[in-house]
Amino acid sequence: MSAVSWWDRSTALALLTILLWASLAALTSRVTSVSPLVLVGLVLFFCGLGALPFWRQWRASALSWLVTITALLLYHSLLFMSFRHAPVLEANLINYLWPLCIILFTPLLPGHPLKPQHLLAGALGLVGSVLVMVDGELKLQQAYLPGYLLALGAAIVWGTYSVLSRRLPPAPAVVTAAACLPAGLLALLLAWGLEGPLPLAQIPRADWLLIMGLAMGPMGAAFVTWYLALRDGDPRRIGALAYLTPLLSTLLLVWLNGEELTSRHLLAGALIMGGALLGLMVKSPKSQRVVKPLS
Repeated sequence: MSAVSWWDRSTALALLTILLWASLAALTSRVTSVSPLVLVGLVLFFCGLGALPFWRQWRASALSWLVTITALLLYHSLLFMSFRHAPVLEANLINYLWPLCIILFTPLLPGHPLKPQHLLAGALGLVGSVLVMVDGELKLQQAYLPGYLLALGAAIVWGTYSVLSRRLPPAPAVVTAAACLPAGLLALLLAWGLEGPLPLAQIPRADWLLIMGLAMGPMGAAFVTWYLALRDGDPRRIGALAYLTPLLSTLLLVWLNGEELTSRHLLAGALIMGGALLGLMVKSPKSQRVVKPLS
């Protein structure tokens, strides 16, 4: 298969999203002055503010708004809470089962049958993720079980949303960013109701900078680029390619923590990139049926 046959705009957008998401765990793990719900609320709120200048384009069905707001709120709440209840690298591992969920959930879309190459790509990516995210072997220790379950819930939520978003009525890409505004407000309301007054005055300046960085990058622009990639691209290819995210995310965490890059990390990287390329290069059907929107 030639490079032109698999490289397209949706692939480029997916790669851009992956680069942005690679910084999510590193940035999030450094904000410890507020609870996960407050952090989710603030980041989503500021992300949604960036969509205000484009309010005339906020044209979407009630179903699209409901599904998008729910997915954004649930996914990030579960993920951020998992970072507080389990080691970040291990929670990150379980969270990055969502690319495998995308590949395995794709048969929910008409005209997208799974092929053996897709299953092999998912298996390679999963094995590589295990190697790169855990130190030696994964042990579900009782003390960390809540964090593992939270991360697993996050993976299922995002994998399901990524696939079913193809069946939502068409909407401008900016709607995804705009949905962050009500999702953030809901998170802050939940935090206020469950945890008491919001400790905004206690947040140090360094954490505010990290929150703004999250809002502009991995939880801001990345939502729009991911939406566009999945809207126009093959979710099986994008799901396999997304396995590059845990590799890049882990490399960033290793670099920030000053840890040594071992042969295990190199082997894991080869497996992850091999799985991503295998899934990426599987030829799509020449004529796909139109996906009927959910109603």
